[in-house]
Amino acid sequence: MADIIELIYADHDWFRRHFFYLDDAKSDAELTAIWQPLATRLDTHADAEETVFYPALLKVGDSGDPEDETEDAIEDHNAIRDAVKQARTHAVGTPEWFEAVGKARTENGKHIDEEEREALPDFIKSATAELRHELAMKWLQFYHQHPDGKGVDESDKDPQDYISENS
Repeated sequence: MADIIELIYADHDWFRRHFFYLDDAKSDAELTAIWQPLATRLDTHADAEETVFYPALLKVGDSGDPEDETEDAIEDHNAIRDAVKQARTHAVGTPEWFEAVGKARTENGKHIDEEEREALPDFIKSATAELRHELAMKWLQFYHQHPDGKGVDESDKDPQDYISENS
């Protein structure tokens, strides 16, 4: 069976590797080749989590504090999206671009570390294998429906409104 937890972890690993790849880039062309897909996937992943994962966590999470975990995630996603947007306003390789990408990296690292300590373990303890499979299928469909980030919602969300709408 497919598992939403494994798919989220797979994205987290992908993010870590690609941020490391930026460290080894030797030209603006290499930076662009790494950053463009990374930026797109950061936005896509945030929207996928907000569409598929966090509404389910709010409904079944009970071993932690799903509302607090969701609020933290939405705030983190907003910070990541803002850094990605900022990076897109600067030429690749400029100090301003590196600063914005560094902010995206820091915010993303903070987010995935916290998510892996809190939200994912809560969901593992609270959700059935069937639900985890069902959400994995929705996750895969989401990525299929948004190739190369097309149609992804890149807007910031109000955490309290999000929780109210999805609880």
